[in-house]
Amino acid sequence: MKIAVLGAGMVGRAIAEDLALSFDVTSFDKSAESLNLLTQRNPSITTTVLDLSETENFAASLSPYDLVVTAVPGFMGFNVLKSVITAGKNVVDISFSPEDTLQLDMLAKENRVTAIVDCGVAPGMSNLVLGRYNEEMIIDDFECYVGGLPEIRKKPFEYKAPFSPVDVIEEYTRPARLVENGTIVTRPALSEIELMDFEGVGTLEAFNTDGLRSILDTMKHIPNMKEKTLRYPGHCELIIALQRSGFFSKNTIPCKGADISPIEYTSAVLFNEWKLLPGEAEFTIMKIRIKGRQNAITKTVEYSLLDRYDVQSQTSSMARSTGYTCAAAVHLITQKLFTSTGVFPPEKVGNNPACFDHIIRYLAERNVNWIKKEYA
Repeated sequence: MKIAVLGAGMVGRAIAEDLALSFDVTSFDKSAESLNLLTQRNPSITTTVLDLSETENFAASLSPYDLVVTAVPGFMGFNVLKSVITAGKNVVDISFSPEDTLQLDMLAKENRVTAIVDCGVAPGMSNLVLGRYNEEMIIDDFECYVGGLPEIRKKPFEYKAPFSPVDVIEEYTRPARLVENGTIVTRPALSEIELMDFEGVGTLEAFNTDGLRSILDTMKHIPNMKEKTLRYPGHCELIIALQRSGFFSKNTIPCKGADISPIEYTSAVLFNEWKLLPGEAEFTIMKIRIKGRQNAITKTVEYSLLDRYDVQSQTSSMARSTGYTCAAAVHLITQKLFTSTGVFPPEKVGNNPACFDHIIRYLAERNVNWIKKEYA
């Protein structure tokens, strides 16, 4: 079976390498440098230089492939996903575009396409767990806390971005939607900062971000839902200072006879400041907490993850926890464990116990270990 992986960034490379264990994989990217790095790591993967923002000829480019993975930056994710569906290809998507990908459901049905979207770690595993327990519990509260952080804390930001700084800044500026007492409320990103202790890591700060995405529509019956991002204490204060000073503005300003965009300048600076160096140790920390009732008995279910950089494979924890979840979803489709046509967020996949167990088992085989706890 032939698989096309669109995007050869850090996560896209991890997906391609993992899928190459089972399939004939071709990686597409505009960056020859990124593709060359992938070839050095795994010569069996075919690489093709292609500007993925130019979607007009996707049908021809993708015709030889049985399934497509989209791992492009969020700002171009929706158009790429739409073009893949129009080409009639089953697809698993981790681009996390700001647009509502459920709008493509009818298009996918018309083209007889199975599209699993937002299938990473968060969104992704958080949705899968919620979908799984929504089938057996009356859920009152859903909470998700997640972050990717460097092991070595370097001032001033004490942060390294596993993704493009533009996508991280988008997370820091887009208003956060939460559900409180059955009503969607909007709060500023970076708001309601709280300190939380995590075993093996220590104290982190948690703050509001707009991470609920599809479950705002698919889980309207749950009265309380929120997702918060995790960073080392003090990070938020620095980001808020940059934001209030205009460094994230998209409006151009004059500077020495030229017009510059503050957000583009800031992203260029932070690209170097936040860039993960080869072999740099980092970790992904995540906690999913679901409270509710089962057979009239109140209980809480927690799924926790602490995954660290893999020295042997030289793969970052964020690439592992995100990319391998995506790869597991690819196997769901190729093994015909999930065959419905349309666009499906992970909560509509995790509600099938066989699919949920397959993904948990697939991750554990790659030493990405989710720890489950239940208590009253």
